[in-house]
Amino acid sequence: MSNSVNQPWQNIEDDVLLEDSIGELSELIVYNDDYNTFDWVIESFIDVCKHTPEQAEQLSLLVHFKGKAIVKTSTFEVLHPMKDALCDRGLSAVIEGIKV
Repeated sequence: MSNSVNQPWQNIEDDVLLEDSIGELSELIVYNDDYNTFDWVIESFIDVCKHTPEQAEQLSLLVHFKGKAIVKTSTFEVLHPMKDALCDRGLSAVIEGIKV
């Protein structure tokens, strides 16, 4: 993340949903980029994922320093609209199934 103006960012990967994974837990993962500001990422996590400001700030730091972070765990059906909303805001987000 940088302190520059928010710019569009394309999705890194497409979602893959297998019929037998419907209803199973998945992870919403956000990747770091050089376009979005911390403030924008924090605001997005609060608005889209319904995180508290403290959670959103901590997650933005994880994304920045680790390169990516799991920002939400739920079913694919719950995460898919969140992923789309984050991508619409210019963040790079994907959904991955939890490996058991």
